[in-house]
Amino acid sequence: MKIKVCGLKQPENIAAVAALGANYLGFICYGRSPRYIGALPVEVLAAIPASIHKTGVFVNETAQNINLLIDKYGFDTVQLHGDESPEFSNAFRNKVTVIKAFGVDNEFDFGQLENYANNVDYFMFDTKTSGYGGSGKTFNWDILNNYRLNVPFFLSGGISLDNLDEVKKISHPQFYAVDLNSRFETEPGIKNTDKLEQAFDIIKNKTLQMKYGVNEHGYYGDFGGAYIPEMLYPNVEELRQQYINIINDADFKAEFDDLMKNYVGRPSPLYHAKRYSEKYGANIFFKREDLNHTGSHKINNAIGQILLAKRLGKKRIIAETGAGQHGVATATVCALMGIECVVYMGEIDMARQAPNVSRMKMLGATVMPASSGSKTLKDATNEALRDWIANPVDTHYIIGSVVGPYPYPDMVARFQSIISKETKKQLVEHTGKELPEYVLACVGGGSNAMGMFYHFLDDEQVKLVAVEAAGKGVDSGHSAATTFLGQEGVLHGSRTILMQTPDGQVIEPYSISAGLDYPGIGPQHAHLYKINRAQYVSVTDDEAMQAGLLCSQMEGIIPAIESSHALAQLEKMKFNPSDNVVICLSGRGDKDLDTFIKYFGY
Repeated sequence: MKIKVCGLKQPENIAAVAALGANYLGFICYGRSPRYIGALPVEVLAAIPASIHKTGVFVNETAQNINLLIDKYGFDTVQLHGDESPEFSNAFRNKVTVIKAFGVDNEFDFGQLENYANNVDYFMFDTKTSGYGGSGKTFNWDILNNYRLNVPFFLSGGISLDNLDEVKKISHPQFYAVDLNSRFETEPGIKNTDKLEQAFDIIKNKTLQMKYGVNEHGYYGDFGGAYIPEMLYPNVEELRQQYINIINDADFKAEFDDLMKNYVGRPSPLYHAKRYSEKYGANIFFKREDLNHTGSHKINNAIGQILLAKRLGKKRIIAETGAGQHGVATATVCALMGIECVVYMGEIDMARQAPNVSRMKMLGATVMPASSGSKTLKDATNEALRDWIANPVDTHYIIGSVVGPYPYPDMVARFQSIISKETKKQLVEHTGKELPEYVLACVGGGSNAMGMFYHFLDDEQVKLVAVEAAGKGVDSGHSAATTFLGQEGVLHGSRTILMQTPDGQVIEPYSISAGLDYPGIGPQHAHLYKINRAQYVSVTDDEAMQAGLLCSQMEGIIPAIESSHALAQLEKMKFNPSDNVVICLSGRGDKDLDTFIKYFGY
């Protein structure tokens, strides 16, 4: 569903709304409207990114004046809101896109639109009033069921945060876009960007949920669900029933946003890697999650879940960790909130990520070794689940990735979606466009990748590339390339794709990277893989280590070995010079220095 914001007239406000990433911005060229643009400077509209359709709104204006203003302001769309005829409307179609607006009430006759069907590109259905829009009133949207032409339509009239849930229920096949206007203003022509941002999140999530997101039963296509022991049912059911209401609560959002800004240090920069851009023949950008407090993207989810746990009345937190970054992030937020913290970590990971173990202990967490199986992330997760079963009442399990029983995959993805949300705005600042050609991220369970992909899922022209750990090679028996080696099955509470023997036993994964040696992927990733929305590839240990060294020496950034897998994929891709490519640097390489030192013999 596309978004149009209409009735803008103040330069600073126009720039702020444009940064939110609307598809259309409307400028009213009708002198009787309180939102009339008047003598708005041409350069204000010229600064709007090319990805946004600049729409001139006219009421019974002459063709000559409409053409003059199209040329003056660079309008690529006109909205005709008066009594314009089909022939008059059609006269502009060789120059711009044409939207013809109609005021609708319960007696509206959709038959009158037939003569317009071949003369306009879109209809707009607004509330019928004595004026021409901007009334802040809705009409009975059920009447849209009487519309049977094939011309897509915009819906306008009284849309607000209070009724967007009802808008989301409209399933008409020609419903193309919403028009947000007077109910999002502080005064006529001045938009409330905070309200608009909330509306954008709600509207855009509709299409994500329909095609790529989770359904009401906790499934992404064939994957997901909650395969859990009976003793965990109350915990998971409590989360399922309450998490949406809690995270959408205004007080929760305010506290979350404040901590993201003033504690985590967001927004994280979108860095234009100039030397990389020269090397790979494209515009390469790094989304710098490594610059967050605690050194990775993991803090985004940890902040969200600790606030959630507090509102659920939990007194104790448990977590699993592989590379240690999620463990550090969880220990950090528990220290911040004064809540007991226990982190489970595989013995092998504790040895190769010793600095992070020390950090967790210094932050006051108890680090419990997992000594079974491969003694890595899978086994740490097993131990954490056992703890939760034994302590179901007062304990909240902060799962660190988009894995586990529903609602965890959806909940973690929502908290991590701030990565792609920021990226869209930042790309507009860098390039004038909010959509890149490629987005790359490493994948173990897949939290940084899902956060990086989230707000691009519905933009199908954006190619999503998820990079798994091939280890010593996909055919070596020492790998974590789940989509290449895995089959459908159940792992840690959800149906997904995992590496398993013919009789269903989990195959131990391997990667030089402690954060990627997981035998499965999150269920949403499994869905994206199965429907070919994202490309899943793999990179070996050697390729990742060389890529980490290259980034260090070319850009002065030592990346985590996890992130180095995504960087290594660049060597296997071909780009056009105009391509914009975003790579998520999910974490910094401090924790991996010992591994780098041993590998390169420093």
